[in-house]
Amino acid sequence: MSDFFGAFGTAMSGWQFMWVILIFFVGMIAISIERLIYVYVKANVNAERFMAEIRKLVAAGDFKKAIALCKSGSERALPQVVMAALVEAEKREFVDFRTVQNAVDEASLSVIPKLGQRTPWLAVLANVATLTGLLGTIFGLIVAFKAVGDPKVMAAGGGTTMLANGIAIAMLTTLWGLIVAIPGLLVYTLLNTKTQAILDDIDEHSVKLIHLLTGGK
Repeated sequence: MSDFFGAFGTAMSGWQFMWVILIFFVGMIAISIERLIYVYVKANVNAERFMAEIRKLVAAGDFKKAIALCKSGSERALPQVVMAALVEAEKREFVDFRTVQNAVDEASLSVIPKLGQRTPWLAVLANVATLTGLLGTIFGLIVAFKAVGDPKVMAAGGGTTMLANGIAIAMLTTLWGLIVAIPGLLVYTLLNTKTQAILDDIDEHSVKLIHLLTGGK
């Protein structure tokens, strides 16, 4: 660990790569925390339980309570889309399929981009961190080969030290790049999986709601 943290010191060749990867790591942590909170907490809802309540209220003709229930969902994705359909249905004597579908589509276009916002940057930062680590590896190997290939350095007895430093740079930058990249890709996958699950809930339950409101007409 002392060697790892020592690689951030300016006395160690290749310290620039360590700090660049650290910047990517900080950015990745910030995006991960914000996205996890939004997708798993703010935008998420128990779809089956929520829609069971909505269907019960719609069947009873109590649109106001159904809309109020949606509003209580705040930033949650499915309630926002459902509310758009209910608001449109409430103000019309005859509920037309196309009109309600348009309201759902409009609400979905507003909700869906927020779910995927900034998530792709996690994959970008993870990949760039890996490549930066690889760049540090190449730099370290250049230092090592230069030490071995320079007769003056070898004659002065500094070749072994430079060789060891070069290999250390290569290994540490690779290690640091992977330490940053692996969690980043895992969080990216988690967010994508959960986002897709929310989108699937929106697609499934919005279609069922439209059929309930319009009677299949």
